[in-house]
Amino acid sequence: MAILCLSYLLLVGFLSKSQLVTAQFNDQATLLLINKEIKVPGWGDNGTNFCNWRGIGCNLNQSLVERLALPRLDLQGNVTMISELKALTWLDLSGNNFHGLIPSAFGKLSQLEFLDLSLNKFEGLIPLELGSLRSLKSLNLSNNLLVGEIPDELEGLESLEEFQISSNNINGSIPSWVGNLTSLRVFTAYENELGGEIPDNLGSVSELKLLNLHSNQLRGPIPSSIFVMGKLEVLVLTQNGFSGGLPELVGNCRGLSSIRIGNNVLEGVLPKTIGNVSGLTYFEADDNHLSGDIISEFSQCSNLTLLNLASNGFSGVIPSELGQLANLQELILSGNNLFGDIPKPILGSKSLNKLDVSNNKLNGSIPNEICDMSRLQYLLLGQNSIKGEIPHEIGNCMKLLELQMGSNYLTGHIPPEIGRIRNLQIALNLSYNHLQGPLPPELGKLDKLVSLDVSNNQLSGTIPQSFKGMLSLIEVNFSNNLLSGPIPTFAPFQKSPNSSFLGNKGLCGDPLSILCGNSYASGHVNYHHKVSYRIILAVIGSGLAVFVSVTVVVLLFMMRERQEKDAKTAGVADDVANDRPTILAGHVFVENLRQAIDFDAVVKATLKDSNKLTNGTFSIVYKAVMPSGMILAVRRLKSMDRTIIHHQNKMIRELERLSKLCHDNLVRPIGYVIYEDVALLLHHYLPNGTLAQLVHESSKQPEYEPDWPTRLSIAIGVAEGLAFLHHVAVIHLDISSGNVLLDADFRPLVGEIEISKLLDPSKGTASISAVAGSFGYIPPEYAYTMQVTAPGNVYSYGVVLLEILTTRLPVDEDFGEGVDLVKWVHGAPARGETPEQILDAKLSTVSFGWRREMLAALKVALLCTDSTPAKRPKMKKVVEMLQEIKQS
Repeated sequence: MAILCLSYLLLVGFLSKSQLVTAQFNDQATLLLINKEIKVPGWGDNGTNFCNWRGIGCNLNQSLVERLALPRLDLQGNVTMISELKALTWLDLSGNNFHGLIPSAFGKLSQLEFLDLSLNKFEGLIPLELGSLRSLKSLNLSNNLLVGEIPDELEGLESLEEFQISSNNINGSIPSWVGNLTSLRVFTAYENELGGEIPDNLGSVSELKLLNLHSNQLRGPIPSSIFVMGKLEVLVLTQNGFSGGLPELVGNCRGLSSIRIGNNVLEGVLPKTIGNVSGLTYFEADDNHLSGDIISEFSQCSNLTLLNLASNGFSGVIPSELGQLANLQELILSGNNLFGDIPKPILGSKSLNKLDVSNNKLNGSIPNEICDMSRLQYLLLGQNSIKGEIPHEIGNCMKLLELQMGSNYLTGHIPPEIGRIRNLQIALNLSYNHLQGPLPPELGKLDKLVSLDVSNNQLSGTIPQSFKGMLSLIEVNFSNNLLSGPIPTFAPFQKSPNSSFLGNKGLCGDPLSILCGNSYASGHVNYHHKVSYRIILAVIGSGLAVFVSVTVVVLLFMMRERQEKDAKTAGVADDVANDRPTILAGHVFVENLRQAIDFDAVVKATLKDSNKLTNGTFSIVYKAVMPSGMILAVRRLKSMDRTIIHHQNKMIRELERLSKLCHDNLVRPIGYVIYEDVALLLHHYLPNGTLAQLVHESSKQPEYEPDWPTRLSIAIGVAEGLAFLHHVAVIHLDISSGNVLLDADFRPLVGEIEISKLLDPSKGTASISAVAGSFGYIPPEYAYTMQVTAPGNVYSYGVVLLEILTTRLPVDEDFGEGVDLVKWVHGAPARGETPEQILDAKLSTVSFGWRREMLAALKVALLCTDSTPAKRPKMKKVVEMLQEIKQS
């Protein structure tokens, strides 16, 4: 019997060991098959144990794969084989480039607790089979191309704690069973096409902490159930069609930090129970039909940072109790029916940087204490019935970026102290008031001001010559006043429409059609001697004689030139054809483009300055239209780089290798042409120009619309392209905004990557002085190391990121002698400037969310431009930090 038992134990042990070996072999074999499909960097190298491969976590016996985490690796291919890893509890494939349907076979992963497929390009329906994952606690399918409804089969996911399906094209309604998920803590379905109402049981049986449904087509009331358990921390319902009021039960949620219910059709009064929400930080209810008084109970929310009640029907006075909010940064009450004064307690706020009470019925005066708000950057008082004079103390608002006082009943003179607000940048609007007297010459000190409007007042005197000091002016309006004299010769004035100066009977000069002639001089008889008629006639006679002589000479010259041109056209046409450069070599790497590209047309395009697109450090880029209709961008290497022509074979090999580099954010060469000692590199033509043009030119156009999300995506794309280059051991030689090209969808592509390989200073093909990069982007250490490095690339990228954030040039006279953009930004604290004063106000003032993201990106830029190379992050880390900003 003992022998029988021993034999049984040995058999069981043998079988267990055999199963273990089999399972281990199966997972390794599966991983190798998966790698054939998606090609994970580093998998299978040097025969290492698969449990040590990138992103893999095994169980205690190191035999079964329990964790597979491969986020943000730009992977693509078929992921169905992953379903064969039966012990998998964690699967993260987020931030890659996977296409097609989500494999229904994932429903076989019965042990799975975490599934993240976000930030890919999965399409089609959400697989019904995912409803079989009974152990699943977190499901994230956000930022894909999914369509259809939320399948009822997911009702079986009873353990679900996080359910995220945002930024897809999902339609239908939110199923009622979502409200039955007792463990649900996070539910995000924003930016979809969901309709119907929120289930009235959502949150009633769960510990719901985050609910984000913004940008859908939802309607009906905000259900009280989401506040019942008192656990809610974030509520975002903006841009839907919700009606009714905000439930009284909101007061249950003391830890609720963010309430965003703007852009709906909510009505009624706000519940006073909001005062119980002690953790409230952001409250946005703009663009609704809310009415009644602004409740003073907001003052009990001591952490409140943003209060936005704009564009509603609130009436009464502004509660003075709001002055108790020591942390309040933005108070936006515009577009209501408020009357009375601006409460003085609010004026003592030390944190407030934006006060917007425009478009109301305020009928008091501007308090002398208006600038006691030491951090105030935006003061918007326009479109009210404010009376009295502008206090001289307004000059103490030293950090103001925007001052709007138009359309009121202000009287008196414009205080010259406004000229002390040197940071004033976005606008100074004093239009449609009853202001009198002269324009203060001191306003000319506002050298950052973009828009000046003093129209429709009773201002008199001349436009001061000192206004030429407003070097940043784009928009001006002096119309409908009593101004006189010549309009100063200053580009922003002459480029303005004449309507900006009309309604001033005494004004003359461009852009008005009224000349400043003797009629103006007659008023100054005391200062000029009368000129005799004989002298005038003599001058006119001499002028006519000179004019006639010059005209005759010009006509004779034109006739002779025309004759010579005709002779050349008739007799030398054949010689022109013979003078065309002889092409020594040329090749197109992409086979299906070879018929469409004509080398002679390429060369011909680069001989005309009219085809020039950009002029970079190492090359000039031309636009070339092929006879086939295809448009190319042709990069002609400059003379200092012609040494590579003597290494033709090497150059061609490098170009062919670079043409195979596969990354969405790199400009790859598609061919080349060589003639004489000139090399032409061929690329696809990108219609939206360069990042430099977008940031420094497009943003100044009248039709410009704020585009921070686009800029952030561009910044991430550039960082990803550079991170990939560093991964394949390529150091870029000239990172600049002018070398970032934008395709039709504003996807950024880093250019001149081939220059980095063709001009390798370590190989003796170019001098270090030629590869230092563009002025303003060059890292400080290049001056003494004379080496191009990866940390140097990070610095140059940091400059590009600062350009995106500030819309400032890398080198600008405004910074002062010897100061570039990096020094200007890093020196802000010493100048007493806040980060908000550095950022492009046209972007940062659009929303609190944009500003928060921009401030976070500014921190990344500061890290990248650290003067010590070792302290700069790697480009891969930069990508991660920016992705976190975008996803937060």
